[in-house]
Amino acid sequence: MTVMPSPEILQFLQYYPVPAALLSVDYEILATNTAYQTHYTKISPEKTYCYAASHHYNVPCDQAGESCPLKTTLETGEAQRVLHIHYTRHGESHVDIQTLPIRNSNGEIVYLLEVLRTLKIASPDIMAEGLVGRSPAFQQVLGLVSRVAPSEATVLLLGESGTGKDLIAQAIHAESPYAKGQFVPVDCSGLSENLFESELFGHEKGAFTGAYQRKFGLVEQARDGTLFLDEIGDVPLNLQVKLLRLLETGIYRRVGSIEPQKANFRLICATHKPLADMVQTGTFRQDLYYRINVFPITLPALRQRREDIGLLCDSLLKRIAPHRVLTLHPSSLAFLQNYAFMGNIRELRNLLERASLLTDGEEILPHHLNVEVVPNLHPEMKEEPQFCTAFCTLDEVEKNYLTWAEANFTGTLKALAQQLGLQERTFYRKRQESKKKGAEN
Repeated sequence: MTVMPSPEILQFLQYYPVPAALLSVDYEILATNTAYQTHYTKISPEKTYCYAASHHYNVPCDQAGESCPLKTTLETGEAQRVLHIHYTRHGESHVDIQTLPIRNSNGEIVYLLEVLRTLKIASPDIMAEGLVGRSPAFQQVLGLVSRVAPSEATVLLLGESGTGKDLIAQAIHAESPYAKGQFVPVDCSGLSENLFESELFGHEKGAFTGAYQRKFGLVEQARDGTLFLDEIGDVPLNLQVKLLRLLETGIYRRVGSIEPQKANFRLICATHKPLADMVQTGTFRQDLYYRINVFPITLPALRQRREDIGLLCDSLLKRIAPHRVLTLHPSSLAFLQNYAFMGNIRELRNLLERASLLTDGEEILPHHLNVEVVPNLHPEMKEEPQFCTAFCTLDEVEKNYLTWAEANFTGTLKALAQQLGLQERTFYRKRQESKKKGAEN
């Protein structure tokens, strides 16, 4: 039998500025604070459980295929922290959940405290800007971001080109103690050896030929903000020692000045290169590597989060063509979901931008996508088509085959009709019927 909490415990909930709920060991919601009641659906007088309020589940999270921090807290007796997607009054949101045990005088867990912090930097739904995704790989990255952002720890973002390292860096800055300062990105691959110190540290008037006035460097611009060193793996070895000196001492001098300046910034670095291997080969300083590799986050390639492609396409189309209502034909989406994407999200955006210029209507068809992408199809698309894993009707076979054929054909629809041995009018009729059946299903 659940013992109702004391007035002191109920009053304690109100001290949390974010949604908080007091739960029984059976996950029943016993009390909530004002922030919870504002953010989540109103709790009914009858029994309500956390998984019903947050997920609209009929069973606990672990029975619905998700990790349950409450269950882990009960099993280990320790506080837990995970990232879930919750239903709120404002739609679905990424929520950082922290669970804490509350014990009686005998040391037994009698209540569970659930503290919920919504991440404003990302969305599991379509949005015109910011981070978008709901795949496990994406949520894992968000979980790491939510942990490190409020600290002052140096972050190293790893991953292939085009995976969105710059957006993750901006998200960390937005949630950090340095959010009120500037976010200053530095393209390390674009810094020439001669201009490295001048660009990074600034220079005094007359310091060298062409220095007609004092110039503040990027480090100075990032004061009380975030310095983002993108592609740090491209910094030449002889310049790495100057960068290390800045990071170790926090002191620098403008070129042509003897007066030391004090730096104060949050450091985020990024690279697509294998820095650990470069340390072994002697092309990257070991001491600099250990200095920047405090909290590494590896971003997944787009092919590792294929379930996000449809959501990313919808969001990118809103950004690319905000005054149009563009959608992907199912066969176009199937085509993209089986594409290798060596350029990741950057390549996806390029394909969609090109397609938006080629289509005069509101639907993007496979032939609007770049024909050059065919060699990069994922190996799954190069196999023979398999349309049924069990007996199905001929209509279903035909519908699935038309979808596959359109996804794998790079010419015009007229040419595809000829390839299938159909009159153009017959092909369009079958295609329309297939599309209608797909919508009904």
